[in-house]
Amino acid sequence: MVASVPRWTKQHALLFAFTIAYMAPAAAVCLRGGNREFFLYLGVMVLLIGAVSAVHQAIGLHIATLWGLSLWGLAHLAGGLVSVPESWPHDDSCVLYDWWLVPQRLKYDQVIHAYGFGLTTWVCWQGLSRAFLNRSVTMRPTLGLLTLCVAGGMGFGALNEIVEFLAVLTIPNTNVGGYLNTGWDLVFNAAGCLIAAFLIRIFGSRATGSKPQSTALAER
Repeated sequence: MVASVPRWTKQHALLFAFTIAYMAPAAAVCLRGGNREFFLYLGVMVLLIGAVSAVHQAIGLHIATLWGLSLWGLAHLAGGLVSVPESWPHDDSCVLYDWWLVPQRLKYDQVIHAYGFGLTTWVCWQGLSRAFLNRSVTMRPTLGLLTLCVAGGMGFGALNEIVEFLAVLTIPNTNVGGYLNTGWDLVFNAAGCLIAAFLIRIFGSRATGSKPQSTALAER
């Protein structure tokens, strides 16, 4: 039995309005300041919004996932556009992305990487869940399936690094960072993916144990 995919609702319209509400001012700030790097990222975000919309139509993403992705976009744009005080520990630029939350231990940028690609791992899990559900097979968060989801999340994280590399090649004076920054980005991508897999393992097992999987997914 194939479950129906949720249609777009008022919640989705509100979410879309929220996303546009922060993208429009960000575009204005980039235009006024001539920030070519973040124009590239805005363009990527527009493409990603289209991709997420298509994925949602196909598999019916959880509304919390959609809100999480939108907040990720907001955190990403704020990272490059919002200034921090000079007195705060930071690297080269006084922006959120260069802000050390824990001096020389944990940066804002690293937290956003872990958060975003942890979410991406959850999206991969939901895609697998839909594929199994469409074949009337009970979906359980096994080690093998979660490994695939983690690999998917990390793969999208690597794609993000390619986009940043293209920015370095095409735009002068970017704030992307060097090889060490890329390495730490990949480490925190992996950390976020593994944390997401751990949470899916815990809560996914509870969900499949308490109600049929087809019912749990149909309620999303």
